[in-house]
This record gives sequence, structure tokens and C-alpha cells, in this order.
Amino acid sequence: MESLQRPVILILGAGAVGLSLAGKLRSVATVYAACRPVHAGAIRERGLVMEGVWGTGTVDGIGCVTGSGEVPPAVDFVIVTAKGTDTRAICEEYAGVIQGRPVASLQNGIGNEEVIARYTDIVIGGTVTTNFSVVGPGHVRVLSESAPMHLGVWSGDGSAAALDRLIGVIRSAGIPVEADSDIRSGKWAKALLNIAVNPICALLRAPVGVAADGEIRETVAALIRETFAVAGAEGVRLPWATADDYLAHLFTVQVPDFAAVYPSMYYDLRRGRRTEIDLLNGYIARLGERHGIATPHNRCIAGLVRYAEAHPDRP
Repeated sequence: MESLQRPVILILGAGAVGLSLAGKLRSVATVYAACRPVHAGAIRERGLVMEGVWGTGTVDGIGCVTGSGEVPPAVDFVIVTAKGTDTRAICEEYAGVIQGRPVASLQNGIGNEEVIARYTDIVIGGTVTTNFSVVGPGHVRVLSESAPMHLGVWSGDGSAAALDRLIGVIRSAGIPVEADSDIRSGKWAKALLNIAVNPICALLRAPVGVAADGEIRETVAALIRETFAVAGAEGVRLPWATADDYLAHLFTVQVPDFAAVYPSMYYDLRRGRRTEIDLLNGYIARLGERHGIATPHNRCIAGLVRYAEAHPDRP
């Protein structure tokens, strides 16, 4: 079979991350990307334009699809890069393609893999910290690559073999990638910064540096302490032994490094889009309720963001 020689990969929800990944994987795989019509039209007309650390030039041959009926029958891997708010809808739309196939999530937030697992048995979790952005229709930029991609088995018999094959394909395309024996921990660890600062920055219309302000620090600390309590109840082993250990890292390394950055949730609220609050603070609040752990700060912050979502016209 051709797919054994040149794997067929379908990327669902291809925005900045997914299109960049499609462009990079095109050299080693047959790639289809489910993307917005504005991107699909531009790519079909003149190829995908890429610039940055993953290469500069135009990539031809990416198959753009705008619906499940356009997907070929022989797909070896599905990679979901959609925004977390769209995970359920895109899995529903492509359910016939996803079923029985290995599906990897390269999405922000926690909880996406649980949704995907309702549609297929073989689920791979992943994290990526590379800086991707959309320049224009069918045009992406990869600014920096701060760490390798991490992929790990989430659930399902056969996931280990699928993980090994997928890592091999990604590595052959020149993308740094490592296997993670505890991808749940990796997903939670990455989410900590977003839980701590994203909603506060969005609500205050301020960059990440605001988290260091004396009036804000205690709220940030409370959000993290609640999150660590819930993580412990879930059996998640975080890289930091205690909430205070992580808070020291947050305030001495992460907040200074990202001080001038406005998180994506800020832009979502400004543009009247749904945020990923229910995959961050809202998710922590729901799990806290399940375990009988009080999460008043996460519950409050999530409620404020939902209100802001519902009233985009309010100043």
C-alpha cells in the first residue's frame, strides 16, 4: 500500500499550528488539512506560504478540505489542532474518518483528549511550544521553537505502536519531537500558566506582566493552589512538588519572560469569540466539584470570563 511508504495524515482545525505542521510534514507524507475556506482557496491557488525557523518558501501539494466528504478513504493518522472550543464539533463532523484511526491532539487546555476518546480508541496526547502565527490567507510564520514537541499515549490498545510510528514520521520531517511517558502531566504542566494568567489578562485587558502586581498575585496564587489540589485528586504528577514551588517558577521565570505578551484569551474576548475557559479554569472547577474540592477562585474567574463572552458589547 502507498500509505505504508508515504503515510497519509489528516489535520483537523488547521489554523496557525495545523497549517505550519502541514507545510513541514508535506515533505514526508501525503497531507490533507481541514481549514477555513479563506485558507483553502489561497493554498489551492498558489500553495502554502511559510516563513521562519521551519523554512521559508511555498509548499505545494497540500490537500485542503472543507468537509468530511472531501477526505480520502486511506488516512493513517489524524492530528487535531483545532481550538478546544471546536473539538467536539469537529470530531462529530469527521467521526467517520476518526473512528478506528490513531488521533493525536496538539491543542491547548486540558480535556480535549477525553472528547476525542469518545470517537476513537487510539488517542495520543501532545504539547507543542513552538510560536506559530497566521500572516494572511494560506500564509504562516513559525517565529521560534523553544522546546521539542511531546507526544504520549493517552488511551487505547495499539496506541504505543501508533505513537512510535507517528513520532518517526514527524522526526523524519525535521521537527524535534520526544515521547512522553506521562503526557497527562505534560498537558497539565503546560496549562498551569494559562490557568494562572490568561483569564486575568483577558478581563483586565492587560499583558502577562500584570500577574506580578501586588493586587493580583494573591488571586493568581489561589488559582494555582486550587489547581494543584485538584491535580492531586486526579492522580496527576506535576513537575513541581507543591503549588508554592510552581508559583516561584511562575513569578521568577514565566511572568518576566512573557511580561509584554497578551494571551490568546485577551484577543478572543476583544474579537467576540468563545474562549477556552472551560478547558482551563472551568475544567478545574468541574473536577473540583467531582472530588469535593472547593475551587472558588477558579469558579469565579470562569464565570467572569463567560459573562464577558456573552456581553462582547460591554466596555
